[in-house]
Amino acid sequence: MKKMLRAAPAMLALMCAASAADARVSSITITSEAPAYGGMSFGTVGQYKLVSGVATGEVDPKDPRNAIIQDVALAPRNARGMVEYVTNFQILMPADPAKSNKTMWFDIANRGNILSLRFFNIGASAEKPEGDAFLEKQGMILVWAGWQGDLTPPPASDRKDLPTSRVSMVKVPVATENGKPITGTMRAEWTYRAAPGNTQDIGASSYNSNAPGYPSVTTDNKGLILTMRVNQFGARTTLPNNEWAFADCSKVPFPGTPDPSKVCLKQGFDANHIYELVYTAKDPKVMGLGLAAIRDVGSFLRYAAKDDKGTANPLAGQVKFAHFTGASQTGRLLRTYLHLGFNEDEQGRKVYDGALPLIAGVGDYINVRFSQPGRTSPDSYAEKHFPAQDMPTTYGAMDDSISGTKTGILTRCSKTNTCPKIFHVVSDTEYWQFTARSDTTDALGTRDVAIPENVRVYHIGNTQHGGYSPAAGLPTERDICEQLPNANPYAYNIRALMVELQQWVAGTAMPPASVYPKIADGTLVAYEKFDFLKIPGVTSPRGKPQAGSETGVYNTRLAFDRGPRFSAEDLSGIIDVEPPRIKATYPPFVPQIDAEGISKGSIRTPMTMAPLGTYTGWNVRRAGFGEGDGCSTSGSYIPYPVTAAEAKVSGDPRASLEARYKNKAGYVQAVTAGVNSLVKDRWMLADDANHAIKAATGWFDEAAKGKLP
Repeated sequence: MKKMLRAAPAMLALMCAASAADARVSSITITSEAPAYGGMSFGTVGQYKLVSGVATGEVDPKDPRNAIIQDVALAPRNARGMVEYVTNFQILMPADPAKSNKTMWFDIANRGNILSLRFFNIGASAEKPEGDAFLEKQGMILVWAGWQGDLTPPPASDRKDLPTSRVSMVKVPVATENGKPITGTMRAEWTYRAAPGNTQDIGASSYNSNAPGYPSVTTDNKGLILTMRVNQFGARTTLPNNEWAFADCSKVPFPGTPDPSKVCLKQGFDANHIYELVYTAKDPKVMGLGLAAIRDVGSFLRYAAKDDKGTANPLAGQVKFAHFTGASQTGRLLRTYLHLGFNEDEQGRKVYDGALPLIAGVGDYINVRFSQPGRTSPDSYAEKHFPAQDMPTTYGAMDDSISGTKTGILTRCSKTNTCPKIFHVVSDTEYWQFTARSDTTDALGTRDVAIPENVRVYHIGNTQHGGYSPAAGLPTERDICEQLPNANPYAYNIRALMVELQQWVAGTAMPPASVYPKIADGTLVAYEKFDFLKIPGVTSPRGKPQAGSETGVYNTRLAFDRGPRFSAEDLSGIIDVEPPRIKATYPPFVPQIDAEGISKGSIRTPMTMAPLGTYTGWNVRRAGFGEGDGCSTSGSYIPYPVTAAEAKVSGDPRASLEARYKNKAGYVQAVTAGVNSLVKDRWMLADDANHAIKAATGWFDEAAKGKLP
């Protein structure tokens, strides 16, 4: 017995060390800790502090949980035979841990950019990042860490009291084969919202921002073809090889300074064309380690007391519930993370209890050799042939007769009991540009599929992809689109849904039932049956898609042949065929609208309860920017005529503001009734009611232009 007692401390030490190592974050370094927001205080929670640091993680490439990472077996190993990565992290937390709500929200930064403050804190901006401090007033613990391994480092900041706007930086190793560099087929595609000049980073584009890309194996362009076209399925024009070069012409005139990571076009790039180049790239990064970083940092902060060297976990003992969220690119990444089984850590524990993927219809192809995780397939115009849409898109398993896949996003985590509770939240744009109908229907669009019990699907109708700030005025600029951007905010709705998800996970309340358009009740219809209003000066979005092409703005989902080493089932592997061959087209479906243009099968917002115009999830590109195609990620706001006389002169069939509300008092009455209804049905928080009414009333003043009393 005495020998056992004497051995106990040593055994306990070994057990603690093993526990820290098993969290897979082997070490952390705190680089700064300071009062946040200049020491500002937030209600009963008080001050916040910002903890910044660097974490080193390591994964066992032989562990089945990690073996799925593309090329992890070809990555360099440390002395323990592990594959390492290094990531930044930031923790925004109450200075007094007792004031915390014990809930950690891991925000997956979008292309390195923090979005959660802007999405949930109304009025947040670079100058006032806390906005109305919705998150801080709850005592929320916010965490960011790097996951995207191909980003350009952000500029240094002297501010230690604010979250760095681009925190998501992770260093991942380069794969080699028997010590030799790996090369492979690579496709670059460039589109622009404004002419960029004559030099282009080989991997960067309007969507794949902050990513320089994989360099060419040579600066000799002999045998390579650079093309330009106005639309995705338009005729390609080949640019002569003596008119472009792998070079930097920003300081030296064409042919510039040779550079395998840049492309120089003598005539300059313009905003009316899609440029495409297939070339041989080298040195693929083991990009899928970014998924392990999201898992491991979250697991360490939730479960570990300290790292292998004894450095204390800043959140040790403070996390009761863990959630994670992502928007757009990172909402799609969240779905891929779950699909590949990463919500189970290396001890078999669930990492995140709740998941809030926002405005994400498909997936992210982070786990592919020569991955470009900043790419997407957002509309009928840009980056349509990149593999974001290949993976299974339903949460439950489904036999996809078009792609041949027979699984679902939650298949892996269901087997290990590590699936979180999920709120899948989409705008109208996800139906038009990110093929969201595939999330809830079978491949052919013949029926709705069952939604798993741990999932809710919420469609916030008549909204656009990136949302619109309730703190902004009505839009006045059309950018590259025919119509104004959609001025219908969904911030109030997602704030309420965030609270609902937390209550569901905590077991204090059941959330509202799913609300989304369905085939069964006619709220989700074939594209050609969509009934859009005929409004003067507005190009209708409806057009019947042809085989392999589109005549309207709908982004048809396609099934591709990317070669035998690519797995659509796992959205993983190696792409050998570029551009990919189109195998089949998924029939397109969109939410049907009522006579007022309101999307059926949707959650309403204050602005659709008392509209000032028609709000859509689509917009059309104007002349000079791929005219007639879908306007990337943008919806439309088409203002109502102010008076009945104006409506008659313009031929607008819609009722005017005057006919609808008579005057400002009538509008205030209508929007107040609408907001109260939303609060009653739990689609808005009671605390947001006055703000919503005030914002909508201000917009009415702008829309009425002083013509109504």
